[in-house]
Amino acid sequence: MEELNQNKLEFAVLIDSDNISSKYASTIFDELEKYGLAPCRRIYGNWSKGNGWSEGILLEYSITPIQQFAYTSGKNATDMAMVIDAMDLLYKDKVDGFCLVTSDSDFTRLAMRLREEKKYVLGMGESKTPAALTRSCNKFVYLNLIDDKNEQNGFDHSELENVTSIEAVKKSIAALFSENGGKALDLGYVGQRISERYTDFDVRNYGYAKLSVFVKEELPQYQVVREKKKTYIKEQEKVSQTSLETEIKEMIRENGGSIENLSIINDEIGKRHPNFELKSYGYSRISSFLRRIRGLEVNNNSVLLQDEEKHNQD
Repeated sequence: MEELNQNKLEFAVLIDSDNISSKYASTIFDELEKYGLAPCRRIYGNWSKGNGWSEGILLEYSITPIQQFAYTSGKNATDMAMVIDAMDLLYKDKVDGFCLVTSDSDFTRLAMRLREEKKYVLGMGESKTPAALTRSCNKFVYLNLIDDKNEQNGFDHSELENVTSIEAVKKSIAALFSENGGKALDLGYVGQRISERYTDFDVRNYGYAKLSVFVKEELPQYQVVREKKKTYIKEQEKVSQTSLETEIKEMIRENGGSIENLSIINDEIGKRHPNFELKSYGYSRISSFLRRIRGLEVNNNSVLLQDEEKHNQD
């Protein structure tokens, strides 16, 4: 059963204590409640060295500790024990899915193997987790980015190095609109498709609580609308060419009647109208677009208002 359904899934939670801090204990199980139940909860590590996962924490969250001594230097006994237990649980077929709590890419093959057997694999770790592991899971949650304590300390963009970029999200949404002929899309459907494309996608990674707010703030080329108790996302309406011409003339007037760099105009129009694309008006260069506007004179990389336009303003 690889995909989530309306019934609560039962997960085996396997925690790598050598790799995950105990400060995430509450975050792990609060997040897991959204996906299903956790009848099996195990944590692996060497408690003789002290790993922060105290008896109190283990009792509070009903986690069974699996002690692993380092019998041989250079070998990770914790990793081996987790893999063996995971395969044992897999073949007993006691659970619907596995929650692997680790940032160690050594568990990539395990995640892949579990998915091959149609088990839902939920990964949890920090944003330093290699992409190989995050992509091998059905869903991967960055604990340090969604942790409430982390939010109180402020949003740190430096933690997003391995996280799916907003630019990648933009491209995915653009592709969805292309598939749908440019028509409005159900917001929930958009979120689902992006999550299928990027297993680590979560608006909380970028400091937002809702997808609708994320779209409004980060993707101004789209607008969120509410119709008949449903929320949709659609492309901003294309500004008319006449309106653009008026804006550009006013922009040049405010700059003293001329602008020395045409890219300034292109950039400013892009800021005002995020979905602005020259090609949609039949042009490939801003200079060609400006030349066809009555009352403007383009010389190399500069543009100025002709005398009659200046007089009209006066």
